[in-house]
Amino acid sequence: MKPRVIARSLVALAALVLAMVVAPPAQAASATAVFVKTSEWGSAFEGKYTITNGTATTINGWSVAFDLPAGGSVSSSWDATSSRSGQRFTFTNLGWNGTLAPGASVSFGFIASPGGATPAGCTLNGAPCGGGSGPTVPGKPGAVSATASASSVALSWGASSGSVTGYRVYEGSSVRATVSGTSATVSGLGSCEAHTYAVAAYNSAGEGPKSDPVTVTTTGCTGGAPGKPGAVSATASASSVALSWGASSGSVTGYRVYEGSSVRATVSGTSATVSGLGSCEAHTYAVAAYNSAGEGPKSDPVTATTTGCTGGGPLPKHFLTGYWHNFDNPAVELRLSAVPDEYDLIAVSFGEATATPGEVVFGVDPGLSASLGGYTDAQFRADVQALHARGKKVILSVGGEAGRVQVASAAAATLFADTVYALMQKYDFDGVDIDLENGLNATYMGQALRQLRAKAGADLIITMAPQTIDMQSTGAEYFKLALSIKDILTVVHTQFYNSGSMLGCDQMAAYSQGTVNFMTALACIQLENGLRPDQVALGLPAGPGAAGGGIVSPTLVNQALTCLATRTGCGSFVPPRAYPGIRGAMTWSINWDASNGWNFSRTVKPHLATLP
Repeated sequence: MKPRVIARSLVALAALVLAMVVAPPAQAASATAVFVKTSEWGSAFEGKYTITNGTATTINGWSVAFDLPAGGSVSSSWDATSSRSGQRFTFTNLGWNGTLAPGASVSFGFIASPGGATPAGCTLNGAPCGGGSGPTVPGKPGAVSATASASSVALSWGASSGSVTGYRVYEGSSVRATVSGTSATVSGLGSCEAHTYAVAAYNSAGEGPKSDPVTVTTTGCTGGAPGKPGAVSATASASSVALSWGASSGSVTGYRVYEGSSVRATVSGTSATVSGLGSCEAHTYAVAAYNSAGEGPKSDPVTATTTGCTGGGPLPKHFLTGYWHNFDNPAVELRLSAVPDEYDLIAVSFGEATATPGEVVFGVDPGLSASLGGYTDAQFRADVQALHARGKKVILSVGGEAGRVQVASAAAATLFADTVYALMQKYDFDGVDIDLENGLNATYMGQALRQLRAKAGADLIITMAPQTIDMQSTGAEYFKLALSIKDILTVVHTQFYNSGSMLGCDQMAAYSQGTVNFMTALACIQLENGLRPDQVALGLPAGPGAAGGGIVSPTLVNQALTCLATRTGCGSFVPPRAYPGIRGAMTWSINWDASNGWNFSRTVKPHLATLP
């Protein structure tokens, strides 16, 4: 699954590193930093600067600075270090992206506020940035008007300001139509249904803010049962979920709140609270209105998870995980400190077994150290601290393709917990990743992880990287382990590669690896069989060389994540419900991502910010 191929010349390493910077044939007269606002919403925006070396000499290090208006701030950034002095913000290269050959380019991005702001007074290495600005996202569309028939709704709106490629019509988070003009018709609706739409314009820079919503009810109401309620929203506490929804059309006596086929509440208004729940539990609800004529159609379902979950740590709602090689192979070798900011969680590969069952050891691999010109344990520990200073989490992955860690007894479970905890203290790891590809005992590994949790505390991060076959059934040992430690488990990032075709949760077809259907239908097995959406992530290879099969374009990974989060943009397989809490993605590996020009992380990480 994760081979450690040892053999690569220094010449090949130099060629791979140089291949990461591609120089265009034409060169400008100076170095420039061009700004693009890639997206904007009410309170903030996402921006990107592209630095291009248009000179005839190599640039060794760059620094971009700009001003934001009073009250503006930068909340996060990637591919650069940032600092602030008053309202001036400065971004400086990282170790891996500071050298630009003539004609080469590099970018960094950031999230800033307020939404309508634009950086001003830009300088590149102290000189004006030059090059102007790239296109910005369009403005907010004008008021939307709606006219309904029994089966469709015709919409029209005022044009957005700025350059517009087209408009997307949204119902909730789902795109119902994409058009080039300022009108659209949504068809295939039922009679006497309430629908709420909003419109957003887009261009090459991204999508602008949505219009104010408009609600319309299709015709055909006859005085019988009420129509379908509007979208349901949910807010959870540790023991309850508060729900609210749009009113149904027609005569309404009251509303019933369903969980499956069970009625959890009956109310006369458009809100209800379901109480008496346990902490860290996922619940899915739908609402139906009723009157003397009967009950109308149920709303679209909404899923909420009660608070009180532990083991998640201070990780983002949606995050990117990458494995870092502690061994020599044809991928680019990197010091741990060279991991770019796109990665939120770094899994160090691997903790090794000894002849004593359950014992885990770790140290910087001598071959890797030699390839890096000398890399000591002390330098590695300093690099873990450097990643922590950048807000990253670092965990020790145990096992791998060649790993032989065995935890099959109570004694081995205790030794596993003791030795992993000692390594956490020595290297300041934030947790452990279970990546045993040569057999796993769910009972004793579960004991080991609970003992480790008792030692390390509630902030312990626990992840798992099972092979695809290991998560096909709840009877498999990996799946059993995940369910048995669900209360302390952070995430399972299944390896959706090197497996051939597999059945999905619909049990209707064997889906081919390397497709959106494969990722979504197999993730659905976990999502529908006990794991919370925030405990499920998609694991894929970073590009050519990283796996023997299942290599997929990162854009398809993004499509699969959107499909799972919103039930839009899917392939032929559409999941039975949306999982807006889907945790994110994992890649094998950071080193292979470097070998492929960082295409995986630079494509997937920005997309995670667009998920609900």
